[in-house]
Amino acid sequence: MTVLLWIRFIAGIALILCGIIVFGIELFGVFKFRYVLNRMHAAAMGDTLGISLSMLGLIVLCGLNFTSLKMILVIVFLWFASPVASHMLTRFEVATNEELGRECDLSSLSQSADKADPE
Repeated sequence: MTVLLWIRFIAGIALILCGIIVFGIELFGVFKFRYVLNRMHAAAMGDTLGISLSMLGLIVLCGLNFTSLKMILVIVFLWFASPVASHMLTRFEVATNEELGRECDLSSLSQSADKADPE
C-alpha cells in the first residue's frame, strides 16, 4: 500500500511541476512577442494547459472524492471560459485597432468578415 501512495505522490508532483513549467514558458512567450494578439494567444493557451496540469496534479494527490470532483468541474469551466474570453478580447482588438494593417495581413480578415456578414 505504501508503494501505491508513493507512486500517486510522485505522479501528482510531476503533474504540478509540468504545470509550473508551462506557466514559465507562457510567461516567456508573453514577454517575447511584440504584438498584443500574439501575447494574448500565448497567455490563453498557457493558462489553459498550465491550470489543467496543476489541477490534475492536485486531483491525483487528493484522491477520488468530492473535492476532486469540484476540481474537475473547475477544469471543465476553464476549458470553456478561457477560449471564449480570448476570442472576445481578440475581436475587440481587431475592431478598435486602427493600425492593425501594419502588424498583420488584413486580406484574410476582410475575406472572413465578408463571408460572415453578407449585406
